[in-house]
Amino acid sequence: MTTTAERGSVTGTKDAQYDLLWFTEVCLDNALRLETYIADAERDGDRELGDLFRRAQAESRKGAEQGKQLLRGRL
Repeated sequence: MTTTAERGSVTGTKDAQYDLLWFTEVCLDNALRLETYIADAERDGDRELGDLFRRAQAESRKGAEQGKQLLRGRL
């Protein structure tokens, strides 16, 4: 968040928990979005670009899994 004041009174969720939820959702969304990008690269025969997107997708999945693990213990 851009401010130092706790905003949990607005959302009912502490900032750090909200941030972790947001991070996990963004990683999951990115993994899904990259599936489309991979298909586009493959359709165009661009193996190098497809490989880049696959690596990025793997990192997004990794981030999502790490986020889910932390969420299990915190919520």
